[in-house]
Amino acid sequence: MSVPRELSAPFVVLGPSGVAVRTRLKGLTAGDEEVLQLVGAHLGSLASRDLKRRCAQGLEHSTDTWAQRKRVLSVESSSRWAGSLTKATHDQWALSRRAQLAHIQGLEAGVRVIAHRLSLPVGEKGTRRAPGGYRSRREWFAKTRRLRVLEDRLAVERADREAGRVRVVRGGKRLARNRHHLDQAQLTEAAWRQRWEAARWFLQADGESGKRFGNETIRLTPDGEVSIKLPTPLAHLANTKHGRYVLTGTVTFHHRGGEWADRVAANRAVAYRIHLDTGRGRWYVTASWTNPPTVTVPLAQARAGGMIGVDTNADHLAAWRLDEHGNPVGAPRRFFFDLDGPAAYRDAQVRHALVRLLHWVKRHGLSIAIEDLDFAAEKTREKHGRRKRFRKLISGMPVSRLRSRLVSMAAELGITIVAVDPAYTSQWGAQHWQKPLTGDKRATTRHDAAAVAIGRRALGHPIRRRTAPPRTHQSDGCGHRTAQAGPGARGCEETRPRIPGPRTRSVRAGRGANAGDQDAQHRSGRPAEHGFWQQDSLPLSP
Repeated sequence: MSVPRELSAPFVVLGPSGVAVRTRLKGLTAGDEEVLQLVGAHLGSLASRDLKRRCAQGLEHSTDTWAQRKRVLSVESSSRWAGSLTKATHDQWALSRRAQLAHIQGLEAGVRVIAHRLSLPVGEKGTRRAPGGYRSRREWFAKTRRLRVLEDRLAVERADREAGRVRVVRGGKRLARNRHHLDQAQLTEAAWRQRWEAARWFLQADGESGKRFGNETIRLTPDGEVSIKLPTPLAHLANTKHGRYVLTGTVTFHHRGGEWADRVAANRAVAYRIHLDTGRGRWYVTASWTNPPTVTVPLAQARAGGMIGVDTNADHLAAWRLDEHGNPVGAPRRFFFDLDGPAAYRDAQVRHALVRLLHWVKRHGLSIAIEDLDFAAEKTREKHGRRKRFRKLISGMPVSRLRSRLVSMAAELGITIVAVDPAYTSQWGAQHWQKPLTGDKRATTRHDAAAVAIGRRALGHPIRRRTAPPRTHQSDGCGHRTAQAGPGARGCEETRPRIPGPRTRSVRAGRGANAGDQDAQHRSGRPAEHGFWQQDSLPLSP
């Protein structure tokens, strides 16, 4: 049996650091929409030019170059708009750098796997942790060519990263590619042009604490009135003093509206973004702000009273409640969702499943244990080869989005989230808990058993159980012995080895380790080795 890898300790997940709420901007006139489009197009052109300058600077960026770019933008807009433009540019450049690093790591994983499989003989089978050789010489030769392609791509990406070059498309690369495939995207050229221009508009501003209603550039009053500070070239469109334009439409935040109103009344910073949904023809306003670090409870407090283990799967969440000793209580629960459809539908399905899960957890007043999953190294097609269904299954699991939404929604209900190492939870859960928890009226799946394993690991209890001793040694008369290893027992995560001996009835009586030499009396001239008397057998003659 292979030695399990070292497991990381469970930890309490930190709460969300920011909030973003969105609502519809209703009651706009044709003049309001025209002003929004002019302002968005003008600021969008400035944002594109500033992003080009930032990408050209690369790693040579400094506070002096930042200030110089901001001065140039202030002439064509205003100092406040220039600050929002430069900050958005830096955020976009930093995001591109992170995406570039993730792409390099993916290429390195692919090169590493292909090189390993090419070094093995053709047809050699793999193991659980490492793939085997390729099936045929033809596939082996094709992979040698692909290895060279990936190495060339990796060399280009590494050179770009060392030079500080990033490739960014304002408006999105997918939408830019749709221009050349309008039939597949089911768009006309005019519809695509409208989406492209709307995606490149810039109508967002960061907040400032201490300023009126927390934002001087895009201001929202507690009554829902929206006003915009116009850029200098468009100041003639203002309908109120100080070069501001007040929209006819108003906004109302239904979700977290009270929290937003409190921040606005206290003149605390709130960032706003106005954008157009071209598919529906509606304008929306998104308000966002940062929260102070959430005070997390200690791990011992989160474990008090038990925990609910949750196993994440491609189509459902498997959950099981455990008491403080790690014993499953009640019946397992499953919360299903469907991930076949557009992004908005998938996101809604995940949210609905989490709402049902959190309401059930809230009734019990316990914490949630989840796996700290990361499939970044598992998604490469080079590792799993022709297992397309498995690769699609891993890629389709909304791990990061589900976890971020779970953490933010649980923080609102006061539910603590504990993350554990995902190693061996499904394997050991199915091996040690699926069969014991299956009865005549309950069918336990391996996902339910994995939820039990996750909960036990979060509680600090081992997952694997030792082999039960013989029936004679389970009674109190012979000294009570449990089949479950204690948390502090040495080797508690290992199966109890089967030692031959009389206790396990694997050898007949008189042949154990403590038995004497039964054949010593038949050796001529040699006494018994253990120094005790043994009776001779009865003679056959009278």
